[in-house]
Amino acid sequence: MQIAQIRIARPTHQIKEVTKFYCEGLGLKKIGSFSGHNGYDGVMIGLPNADYHLEFTQHEDGSPCPAPTKDNLLVFYMPNLEEIELIQNRLKVMGYDTVSPENPYWEKSGITIEDPDGCRIVLMNTPGI
Repeated sequence: MQIAQIRIARPTHQIKEVTKFYCEGLGLKKIGSFSGHNGYDGVMIGLPNADYHLEFTQHEDGSPCPAPTKDNLLVFYMPNLEEIELIQNRLKVMGYDTVSPENPYWEKSGITIEDPDGCRIVLMNTPGI
């Protein structure tokens, strides 16, 4: 199977706050956006030239949605502990502190933080799989 790109798409009713969290807080880049597309505004966030990115969309009438379970995660594998600590401190200043993960595995080498929608990210201090 050949796949050109992967997009992880999620609705939000706080597109500005979510964009600030992932760009200013986490340090990802805004790589695209649209507005007024069949009633939706959206932003694509990721790493330039990567084959994957996040998309957040908001309907003009609002897109309220409950956060998924506490174990539904976006995990960022980051081998540099200093970079994780920098991001953690930056997010804390923005009002986003660490939370206890539902699965204790994530505490072993990572930290868990909720984004503005209540969805969780894990900054995992390992090189990945």
